Amino acid sequence: MHPTLPKNNNINILPIKAFEDNYIWLVQENLNGIIIDPGDAEPVLKKLKATKIDLKAILITHKHHDHMGGVEELIKNYPNVQIYGPENIEFRFKYQIVKEGDVISIQDTNVKFYVIETPGHTLDHIVYVDRDHLFCGDTLFACGCGRLFEGTYDEMFKSLSKISSLTPNTKVYCAHEYTKENIQFALTIDAENYQLNERSKKLKDVEITIPSLLQEELETNPFLRVRTSEEFKLIRKRKDEF
Repeated sequence: MHPTLPKNNNINILPIKAFEDNYIWLVQENLNGIIIDPGDAEPVLKKLKATKIDLKAILITHKHHDHMGGVEELIKNYPNVQIYGPENIEFRFKYQIVKEGDVISIQDTNVKFYVIETPGHTLDHIVYVDRDHLFCGDTLFACGCGRLFEGTYDEMFKSLSKISSLTPNTKVYCAHEYTKENIQFALTIDAENYQLNERSKKLKDVEITIPSLLQEELETNPFLRVRTSEEFKLIRKRKDEF
């Protein structure tokens, strides 16, 4: 689908836990860092200090406070940080607006990401991807997908279809630890699914279940296994009541 996807060879990806179940992702190349969806500045500043990593860029997937509430505090500590995000008049800080098809190059690093628009959870939602990694905010979760606060079922179905067409060995870094609950729901839809049952067993005693592989999502995630937006709508409604 995206022959232009950049390859980021020398990066290390670390989870920073925030709030009850959020993940803020730190992408590290040498001692340069990129933070994705900093809902809270405090754990980020702590991690950067502990690892002696210099913050070069912040990538925002969408406008919800638990994904960008820490940005202004991070700017105070790193005034030269580059910020990328979707077009949104609610953001009160200077940043570079990115849209589908853009490739962003992070200053002082060799790191690049391709941008895909994924409306559904919110209308402004975007994701960042390279050949091996997907930072998908609240569009796709491990064995689940985001609730629809603004978009239509059809929009979310199309957004997930875009993600489905990425390379199956793409590692999926979503922004919340919802996996076990999502698997419980998925088993109500697809109880006979061998891979899903194996996934459930494998993760029973695992604390951090992210990243998953896109291949695994294609085999076990009910929202990627539907064929039409009508089917998607039925399952999403069931999940909302679960």
